[in-house]
Amino acid sequence: MGTPTTVSAFRWKIALLVSAAIAISYLDRQTLPVAIKAVQKDIPISNEQFSLLNTAFLVTYGLMYAVGGKLLDVLGTRFGFMLCMLFWSLACASHGFAVSVAMLVASRLLLGAGEGGGFPAATKAVAEWFAVTQRSSAMGIINAGTAVGAVIAPPLIALILGYANWRWIFFFTGALGILWTLAWRIFYFVPEQSCQPDPADPSVRKLRWLDVLRFRQTWGIVAAKFLSDAAWYFYLFWLPKYLYDARGLDIKAVGAFAWIPYAAAGAGCLCGGCLSSFLASGRHSLNFSRKMALGLSAAIMPFILFVPHVPLAGAIALFSLAYFGQQSWSTLVMVLPTDIFPRQAVGTIAGLVGFGGAMGGVVFGQLVGYLLDHGFGYGLVFTLAGTFHVMAFGVICLAIPSIHPLNLLRNHGPGDQSPIARHQLR
Repeated sequence: MGTPTTVSAFRWKIALLVSAAIAISYLDRQTLPVAIKAVQKDIPISNEQFSLLNTAFLVTYGLMYAVGGKLLDVLGTRFGFMLCMLFWSLACASHGFAVSVAMLVASRLLLGAGEGGGFPAATKAVAEWFAVTQRSSAMGIINAGTAVGAVIAPPLIALILGYANWRWIFFFTGALGILWTLAWRIFYFVPEQSCQPDPADPSVRKLRWLDVLRFRQTWGIVAAKFLSDAAWYFYLFWLPKYLYDARGLDIKAVGAFAWIPYAAAGAGCLCGGCLSSFLASGRHSLNFSRKMALGLSAAIMPFILFVPHVPLAGAIALFSLAYFGQQSWSTLVMVLPTDIFPRQAVGTIAGLVGFGGAMGGVVFGQLVGYLLDHGFGYGLVFTLAGTFHVMAFGVICLAIPSIHPLNLLRNHGPGDQSPIARHQLR
């Protein structure tokens, strides 16, 4: 590959390339929420139907996240990530042909199925290319792609709608993903010191979901992701609709304001990951470094409950604070599988964690649609959402008293916690 300096520089280029993929995924999933007013002129959609569309995405997203993690461990990062991106890009473009809610549901199901492999692939790429002390920073860069895609979505969609039909939004964003697959095919490879495990290796062949589910660390991360992503998917899918319905903004105003919280989310990705890496590179343990950053991220989330009680500028500021805290939190939660589990299991664990998060979004998203269509209003919804991260932090502290590597492959017992330094990329 080259000198250590060359390798170090190249790995950060890989992080940027993966971040671009995540940006495209968030652009794709935000096209419908941001363009919903334009779509509703052709296809009437109620709050509960809007919840159904989000649920359709999240159900297949969560299922594929779980299966995709396992699949990535088998197919490898290079081919698996390319396949996922190609599939979801075509699914995104299919929205442009919809003439009914049912057709939109079908497109959302397909989009979720494709995007479900994105973050497991990203997590696996981090495990392949980065040392333990660098991983939260790398994941911060990658997770910042969520903000880039979401920041671009409102003004881009407003711009496209100024010149063309809403259907062209989906055709354009789908084309971006296809271009990315070409770049990934050309540039990505697995480094020699981090080769994929040999499928004939008995320790890899025997690894099953049942094995990893015997560890309370797995359940702790999955449960925490269920709670925190319940709030995140509400913010992600309902922010534009809240600005339309509760604040009376039109699509140009949403394009002008809705990107601001996502920019704050990008800063949160970088700050959370870099803070944890800074602490871990000093005298602090990995356990302290991760939990301190997680706790600080969770502590600012309850401020979101004040959103319905302040002017528009204050609401945007509170959304920005919540997005900052959420993505700082999310960066750290996503890196936990690489801290605790061996590389051969990272895709599988990341898949289970993502499934838990998607199911949290499904449950709370359906509740939100019901509450709004039955007169409860946004006040109760924001109050509920503001508690989830604090609860999730408590779950992590209880389920994972100490963050350190587990020897998952040699012994499948829940008490096995011996170090596995041979699995760490130095």
